[in-house]
Amino acid sequence: MKNLSRLKLLLTFFIALSAGVLRAQDVKIDYKPFADNTGHWYSISDKGNMINARAGRPRYKEDQLTQIGDNMLLFQKANGGWPKNYDFFAILAPDQVDSVAAGRNVLNTTYDNGNTYTQIAALAQIYTATKINKYKEGAIKGLDFILSSQYKNGGFPQYYPLEENYSRCITYNDGVFEGIMELIKNILDNDPQYAFVDAARRAKLKIAFDKGLDCILKTQIVDDGKLTAWCQQHDEVTLKPAWARKFEPPSICDGESADLVLFLMSIDHPSKAIINSIQGATAWFEASKIYNTRVKTIPAERMQTPFRVSVSDRVVVEDNTAPPIWTRYYELKTHRPLFCNRDSKVVYSLAEVTRERRDGYGWYTYNPQKVLDHYTEWQQKWAPDNNVLKKN
Repeated sequence: MKNLSRLKLLLTFFIALSAGVLRAQDVKIDYKPFADNTGHWYSISDKGNMINARAGRPRYKEDQLTQIGDNMLLFQKANGGWPKNYDFFAILAPDQVDSVAAGRNVLNTTYDNGNTYTQIAALAQIYTATKINKYKEGAIKGLDFILSSQYKNGGFPQYYPLEENYSRCITYNDGVFEGIMELIKNILDNDPQYAFVDAARRAKLKIAFDKGLDCILKTQIVDDGKLTAWCQQHDEVTLKPAWARKFEPPSICDGESADLVLFLMSIDHPSKAIINSIQGATAWFEASKIYNTRVKTIPAERMQTPFRVSVSDRVVVEDNTAPPIWTRYYELKTHRPLFCNRDSKVVYSLAEVTRERRDGYGWYTYNPQKVLDHYTEWQQKWAPDNNVLKKN
């Protein structure tokens, strides 16, 4: 449950702070929420980057709070957001520092790869431990960026300012939406880490949170009169499932939807609409299970492509001992497991996907099982008279 737990990695911090025993030297900024950024920076040399990775450079340790905080502020853009695919823990050379500072007004700011909401959480943690005002100011600027980027319908794009491509869509992919919403929820739930957030801004965040919830509910896909789940991205105007990259078609997307449902399950005293949403999605996850199927990674000859180097392959095998599995995509209306190539040609088996995409993309997922495992406890607490798992 990587996406849902990003901001909950600080639980020990909250407990210690509320007990009044936390010292700055006891605080650590966890590397994990920034792993996607770090991994991409070291594996991809991008001509558009302000700086690229250099071999053998050291990183700050997780307890070097002010150094990490200064890095976060260095990379923060003038509009309060952050760019993606840098190592925010890297100890930069002086010329790298100058290059990053010079790019402050280039507003390629994004939530992709766990960005912006994670830096805000880190700066809040650093400020609470050190009481150095610049880290609070950075966190506040980040929160204002979130408020500015939200659509009137409650959705969030992948990039802001908006770009002329699929990143304008309301984005559920890679935990973007629930990452933002969980940050806001932590603030509204009075987590001690965010005690510095003023009442006026909290009121704005409450409005943003309510609008976000409304957007989640309105974008849930209804097929044949029944609530199912969500697409990875929805059109920012019509709210309908939308294309993203050429191999990411409009569809029901079980992996991202599972994380959304887990977020909805974290809400105390859920409304009837939220209860219905969770139960509809849970029934869908139960109905869309695939049995006796396992995906195996096998050795394969090295293959260089314009997109990546492939050194393995994936095959689907029949295995009656395998746990239930789900495909990433299900076709709208028919609910057939769906796959897609870079030419946007839809196919219906993994074997029909070209090798570069077959072993370079997550076509199957176990994420819905996390919802099913948690459902009974949630149902008994919030919907005791309606257990969809028994009905299905």
